[in-house]
Amino acid sequence: MITVERLTKRFADLRQGGVTALDNVSFEVKPGEIFGLLGPNGAGKTTCMRILSTVLKPTSGTAIVAGYDVATHPAEVRGQIGFMSGNTGIYDRLSAWETVEYFGRLYGIPEDRLQERITHLFERLQMTEIRDMLGSKMSTGMKQKVSIARTIVHDPPVMIFDEPTNGLDVLVARKVIDEIRALRDQGKCIIYSTHIMREVEKLCHRIAIIYKGRILAIGSLDELREQHQRNDLEELFFALVDRHDQAAAASLHL
Repeated sequence: MITVERLTKRFADLRQGGVTALDNVSFEVKPGEIFGLLGPNGAGKTTCMRILSTVLKPTSGTAIVAGYDVATHPAEVRGQIGFMSGNTGIYDRLSAWETVEYFGRLYGIPEDRLQERITHLFERLQMTEIRDMLGSKMSTGMKQKVSIARTIVHDPPVMIFDEPTNGLDVLVARKVIDEIRALRDQGKCIIYSTHIMREVEKLCHRIAIIYKGRILAIGSLDELREQHQRNDLEELFFALVDRHDQAAAASLHL
């Protein structure tokens, strides 16, 4: 459902001459799977998510989402994905219902089916009581529910979550995670970007550890623990990062 091969993204930089945000990144994500992209801030996670959601074009390499190349068929890709981040804004002057309705119309859902779909989502996400509440009056938890609803209103097969619990309190974060599990159980193909290791351990079938634009390791938790002889994910993560930095430092002195 998602196939990424040797994906590279470079940005121009007047001081450094150029910055490589992604460096030959490759992975696959299957239907019914949550694939975790784990790394610190600045590792390249958001750049990767933006390429998959067609906001950015890759410098080289390919990314195929639901059968479409993100660079050559961006419109088709957008129709097959739902994208949600932790800092998705909600329009202050639109109600919860109006916001989800607006996005449904952008996706071209027929009006009769759209109203039925929104009703279903509001019941499922327990949003009926905030149906007519304006965005400016919503709590953080309410806004996240609206963000989820507008992300999945067109029932896309591929879901992209970029730090979706960033800045949320534990109760709201828990509800977001529960909904992502429900989407997985529906057979959705899900890629989940985060720096929170506990979320990865709870949610993800497989993990790619990314650092300074490169994937350092990829596999299930059990596979990574066996390969690197460390049971604790945090210790495993720091060992890989240290090894990468030492190798980079050594190469500078060659």
